[in-house]
Amino acid sequence: MTSSPLLALPGAVQEEGGAVAAHYGDPLREQRLLAEGAGLVDRGDRDVLVVPGADRLSWLHSLTSQHLDRLADATGTEALVLSPQGHVEHHLVLADLDGTTWADVEPGTGGALHTFLDRMRFLLRVEPALVTGQWAVLSLVGPDGDDVLERAGLPVPAAAYEVRALDAGFVRRMPPIGDGAPVVDLIVPRTDLGVVAERLLAAGAAPAGRQAYEALRVEARRPRCGVDSDHRTIPNELSWLTTAVHLDKGCYRGQETVARVHNLGRPPRRLVLLHLDGVSEVLAEPGTPVMAGAREVGRVGSVVRHYELGVIALALVKQSVALDAALTVAGSAASIDPDDAPQDTDEARAAARERVRAVRSATIGR
Repeated sequence: MTSSPLLALPGAVQEEGGAVAAHYGDPLREQRLLAEGAGLVDRGDRDVLVVPGADRLSWLHSLTSQHLDRLADATGTEALVLSPQGHVEHHLVLADLDGTTWADVEPGTGGALHTFLDRMRFLLRVEPALVTGQWAVLSLVGPDGDDVLERAGLPVPAAAYEVRALDAGFVRRMPPIGDGAPVVDLIVPRTDLGVVAERLLAAGAAPAGRQAYEALRVEARRPRCGVDSDHRTIPNELSWLTTAVHLDKGCYRGQETVARVHNLGRPPRRLVLLHLDGVSEVLAEPGTPVMAGAREVGRVGSVVRHYELGVIALALVKQSVALDAALTVAGSAASIDPDDAPQDTDEARAAARERVRAVRSATIGR
């Protein structure tokens, strides 16, 4: 993929090995911008697929975890493709508009998803295609985002997953990130990426890099497939069970695992927000073990520096890990956020708050 035209903006620092900006000179200031104003984030490295054809919704309904056969025009949702054992293979953000279903997925995963879909076509009226080279994703984040869209003369979707058509492409409302920062995605022709960005920047948005977006995403506990999940992850361990899985739909690949674990009510792991002491200048890589003493009890996914919370991470930990457990990640002290209590107990939350205060005090005292 060619580098984004937004890398020509002042202060842009390209992601190492990536095609979009990590930041534009001050990632912590850019986080505050997303939380309090309106920031434009280039997410043009996400893979984009389209599925036109009369049978597209019933076909995708049969292949994914989501109820799609009656998805209304100009709406969207999220869905998963699972392995036969129920492990997450792909996370799709969907939009259906004018007879075509669009899906954007994690960077570098579109080819494998397209191969799977193409193999499952049989004689149905569907034509899946990988169109990353022609289409790109921008995200407008922040409480002032709707005002920016209006000043730019672009439609403003109201409810989550509502889709509004552009002359080419569409605008889609997404669930908020951070502490409630609104998010709108724009899927636009890649040839128009620079023009659309200029229009939004002229209307009052400011450029913000991927690091700022990721920090607020982690704060909101929104996982990324292949980063916050691994080859053993099942939907029941993540928030995707509520956003990307329909528990009352019929059979699909991996459904037996999802239903069995849901009925038992206790998946083997749970996703939590970790607070790290920040002693190390190098952030832990996804997959780094979470340790309780000498015992490995989980693995971290996304690890970020947050403008208010310090170093935080999403982690999959065993259900047996206590909320106030003394944990370490690559030598850094870590504690589970009190809001991630597996049971709603005042004692557990109080103990967890003390652990978080101790970990953050270590960072402040450096």
